[in-house]
Amino acid sequence: MSIIRAKELVHEYIRRDEEGNVEAIQVALDHVNLNVEPGQFISILGHNGSGKSTFAKHINALLTPSEGTLYVDGMNVSDDEYTFAVRQTAGMVFQNPDNQIIASVVDEDVAFGPENIGVPTEQIITRVEKALKMVGMYKYKSHSPNKLSGGQKQRVAIAGVMAMEPKCIILDEPTAMLDPDGRADVLQAVHTLNKEKGITVILITHYMEEVVDSDYVFVMEKGKVFMEGKPREIFKDVDLLKQHSLDVPQVTLLAHELRKAGVNLPECVLTRKELLEALKENYGHLIRTQFGGKLDFPDSHKKQNNPADNVMILDHVSYKYSPGTSYEVTALDDVSLNIKEGEFIGIIGHTGSGKSTLVQHLNGLIKSTEGSIYYRGQDIYDKDYDIRDLRTQVGMVFQYPEHQLFETTVFKDVQFGPKNQGLDEKEQIKRAYEALGLVGLPEEFYLASPFELSGGQKRRAAIAGVIAMKPAVLILDEPTAGLDPKGRDDILGLISDMHEKRGDTVILVSHSMEDVANYVDRIIVMDGGKPVYDGTPKEVFAHYKELEKIGLAAPQVTYVMNDLKAAGFDVKTDATTVEEAKEEILCCVK
Repeated sequence: MSIIRAKELVHEYIRRDEEGNVEAIQVALDHVNLNVEPGQFISILGHNGSGKSTFAKHINALLTPSEGTLYVDGMNVSDDEYTFAVRQTAGMVFQNPDNQIIASVVDEDVAFGPENIGVPTEQIITRVEKALKMVGMYKYKSHSPNKLSGGQKQRVAIAGVMAMEPKCIILDEPTAMLDPDGRADVLQAVHTLNKEKGITVILITHYMEEVVDSDYVFVMEKGKVFMEGKPREIFKDVDLLKQHSLDVPQVTLLAHELRKAGVNLPECVLTRKELLEALKENYGHLIRTQFGGKLDFPDSHKKQNNPADNVMILDHVSYKYSPGTSYEVTALDDVSLNIKEGEFIGIIGHTGSGKSTLVQHLNGLIKSTEGSIYYRGQDIYDKDYDIRDLRTQVGMVFQYPEHQLFETTVFKDVQFGPKNQGLDEKEQIKRAYEALGLVGLPEEFYLASPFELSGGQKRRAAIAGVIAMKPAVLILDEPTAGLDPKGRDDILGLISDMHEKRGDTVILVSHSMEDVANYVDRIIVMDGGKPVYDGTPKEVFAHYKELEKIGLAAPQVTYVMNDLKAAGFDVKTDATTVEEAKEEILCCVK
């Protein structure tokens, strides 16, 4: 018997006016039919707004069908009698962990679920310990969740569901806010539960690499199942997926591009190992036993520093959370950095490394415990310094940009910053139009409520609200988390275009090594509250083994090139993008 069976499943979101009259009906699920067998690992893909999360909420009985039926372990989710049993059978992990963490101590939060389903106390203790260890959060068991970073909170939320040991776990973008090491830990834990405990897993994700080991994949669009099959069947249609706002694993894209350029490779390559074996089989005669000299990396940005070039200087900056208490944490430890005019900087680091704390110092949201920060030569901590003016010059887009939206219309929201700057109404309106045009938000949304926009549209509106103030420095803290591949590329492409046109300084905090490699000129790596590497993408990702030790990674193509080098192919290993890797491999095999 299927553990999940959807039969002509329809869900409509109905919006009503103040008098209760229907204003609009949005069809989120449109006659969905699918079956999931017990013990399967299922991935669901689809662009933002395709219906993935709506479907997931039906499995957990958070929503009930408008039409059709959905059975979970034989129980009809529309039947109120089964609601509790359905939620006990199918545990749900949401996109935002703040929505499901309730206790004041981590281990108590993880224990909450098992307590509610009547698990004996001795078993609860064992389950909590095991679940926290599986997600790498056991050492934080006595901490307050409020003191954790976003990624750490997500691990706690996953542990809370794992501790209930349900028959099925639904994970809705569970790794969107995690560093590469955290993503790997969580996925390994979920795969272990699937393989060893036989728990059915339904993973909703925008990270294509997470899908490769699935048993089966459903692709949704406009509330329907648009494609289904095994990962290899889905990812072989690279161009079709891209047309529908999706992507493929980076190594699959590299192999696809090489095939188009005439390299003899199988139709759909999913892993580094497959690509290496195929190249060895077809081009093994090119393997050499000796290679040229050591690869030199260009010192592109490490020329002599001219103080006049610096837009910001951090001078021995340290910061402690909750100083003098048992919760004291050193978030920044004696940080000194120069940020030049017009740079595009990526800041990477494992969860809790100090990235977000660092950037919140740059516009005075947090004041350092020690040290000084200079903006265009002025100490921002001087008592007569105008900190409000700094915040118009150093604009900040937060991890969840939609939390910055608050006005009744999108246009008013974007206009708010210039209005706050004291500009006259004509200039406010001009700035708002310019900013909305730059972020590519269609005019039909200008007078809509910002809360009616999709996730990607909200990001654009929030970014427009910051750039309307014309800051000299634009800081973006994980601006693409939770966005589909096209939304991610659109936002980052937009930021890159604005950077080139306006020459602003841009600082991008990200957990995606591929995104950083594709867009930035300089990478600062944070670990333990201080920079440990600072250089071009090629310079930084050359240290991929050291990065792994601090919870990070390099882009997949960097590993591919090192695999080829280790196998004896005469290739340079400094490629950080698909295009660079393709050109280097073509030079080798042709």
